[in-house]
Amino acid sequence: PRSVFPLHGVFLVGMLVGTRILYRLYRDREVSRTPGKRVLIVGAGAAGDMLVREMKAAKPRIYQPVGFLDDDTNKKGRDIQGIRVLDNCSKIPSLSKLLRVELVLLAMPSASAEQMRRVVELCDQSDVPYRTLPKVQDILDGTARSQDLRRVSLDDLLGREPVSLDEERIRKRIADKRVLITGGGGSIGSELCRQVARLKPREIVLLEQTEFSLYSIALEITEEFPDVTLHTRLGDICDEPGVVDVFLAHQPEVVFHAAAYKHVPSLQEQVRETIRNNVLGTEIVSRVARKHACETFALISTDKAVNPASVMGASKRLAEMLIQAQNSLSSTSFITVRFGNVLGSAGSVVPLFEKQIYEGGPVTVTDPQVTRYFMTLSEACQLILQASVLGQGSEIFVLEMGEPVKVDYLARQLIRMSGLIPGRDIDIVYTGLRPGEKLDEELFHYDEKLAETTHDKIRLAESRSVDPEKIKEGIEKLIEASRKADSLAMNEILKHLVPEYKTEQPFDEMQQLA
Repeated sequence: PRSVFPLHGVFLVGMLVGTRILYRLYRDREVSRTPGKRVLIVGAGAAGDMLVREMKAAKPRIYQPVGFLDDDTNKKGRDIQGIRVLDNCSKIPSLSKLLRVELVLLAMPSASAEQMRRVVELCDQSDVPYRTLPKVQDILDGTARSQDLRRVSLDDLLGREPVSLDEERIRKRIADKRVLITGGGGSIGSELCRQVARLKPREIVLLEQTEFSLYSIALEITEEFPDVTLHTRLGDICDEPGVVDVFLAHQPEVVFHAAAYKHVPSLQEQVRETIRNNVLGTEIVSRVARKHACETFALISTDKAVNPASVMGASKRLAEMLIQAQNSLSSTSFITVRFGNVLGSAGSVVPLFEKQIYEGGPVTVTDPQVTRYFMTLSEACQLILQASVLGQGSEIFVLEMGEPVKVDYLARQLIRMSGLIPGRDIDIVYTGLRPGEKLDEELFHYDEKLAETTHDKIRLAESRSVDPEKIKEGIEKLIEASRKADSLAMNEILKHLVPEYKTEQPFDEMQQLA
């Protein structure tokens, strides 16, 4: 009959559709039989919920979530996408073993560095690999997708919240101004140069004594900011005629004084050069800046200037005192910005540890208990710029550094982030504190009163009074001792000017220094 033809079409379509449906059911059943890697998810919030959805939707299924952990006690026992919130994060080691977990996933994109460190330490105890979701800011910026998994980075463990700046005030301070940066080829100086260049100054002048460093940053700035007028001056801050020539030629209105020697152990054996550069060089640049009526002069200082145990730290403390004395003699606003270690800067432990790991170890740590303050290079320079607009003169601004971090912990995490296990793949050797080093650094002297500023990451150390005449006499004595290359006398003068400076270096060793 004629109805055969339409019925044949219906049956044919039904067979084709039915076959495809049966195939998909079979495929999904086979996929569901494939267990995937057993994962424990830390964080039972929106990110964890999203992560489980992604896992269940994936074909083939790569991960099999076996449970959530979250420190919010109200979430314990809840089901999220059919997965139970089992307990709090402290149970990572025990539950990883009990549930045969193969991977721990950290679904905490807004976690603080302190929270991340705690969770990572618990993961390390379980000997189970771990990965994390991107940070919220990276997701919002579009630089990462919410489901992208990655290794935990050093920035996750030591990193900090993005800095909010009073950009309008900073721009007014820098825009259309002539800016001099001493030590412009160093880590701090070069990053300051990058950030200042974005603020459209009239010109930037870089004073640097290392030829290649000066060349490198100049090449970068001219390529990245072709509209910025950049002048480079190869020279030494201790060369007064050269410094005067820079000021006469360029008439800088804002000075960031970043030039300094800073490597504590090696400088213990270079007393004369340390004091000459960090103190006498600072005296020359600040005095010339005062005579040329600069608007702002910012000294870059260090936490090692607080209760110093090294020549380097004491020299930076005297530089702070010198800047306060200059402020009392001038209309220039002289300020100091003090902070701790900068991640990745020249001479910092991170590049050293990375090199030692690359070479197969051992990684050398001075002491298992030694701690240091850390911040990123970008954040440090942002806050230096912010402090420069807060100061009226003579202030010592101290950057908020968070909690100090054990250097031993830092070394172990760098090893783990390289896919290796400390003590098994890479040894850690404790070498002992070197001359001038302390177990813990400090950001404030006990005589300095702390005060808040208008910025939550910058505090004010209401500084101790400084006698400009005493500083002047001390500088003259240091100059005379330097001319005689009398390092021992220079160190004794330094002790007299900085009474809290205590060194355990033997007297006979100091006599041999030159």
